[in-house]
Amino acid sequence: MRLSSRFIQFLLVGGFAAAVNFVSRFLLNEYLGFKWAVFVAYLIGMITAYVMTRFFVFEPSGKHPVNEMTWFVVVNLVALLQVWLISVALAEYFFPFIGVTLMREEMAHFIGLSVPVITSYFGHKYLTFAKHKDVL
Repeated sequence: MRLSSRFIQFLLVGGFAAAVNFVSRFLLNEYLGFKWAVFVAYLIGMITAYVMTRFFVFEPSGKHPVNEMTWFVVVNLVALLQVWLISVALAEYFFPFIGVTLMREEMAHFIGLSVPVITSYFGHKYLTFAKHKDVL
């Protein structure tokens, strides 16, 4: 399987946004519990991802920025649900069940962030940044 350069750019931008998300969760954990920190950190990462994806990955869609941002939020709400459910399920249920205690929240969050890469790419390609005439 050959990866397109656009997908590689998406991975790099997404990796950077995920790093922003991941690091901000640690900072937020000083003030918020794990569940809320994951949620707020995701929003920070999402803003980072939108700006970078819009300028470095996809060509201009020709849509009004509000329309584009709306689709970006919709795609990312699906991803947020994936990240949150997986992170919390692993950290609070699965890892304790199998006896993992060391860095369980960090591992759970990292795995949770990794899951929506494919769904987000196609959501942004075909909805958020699709050419104006090609959108639903």
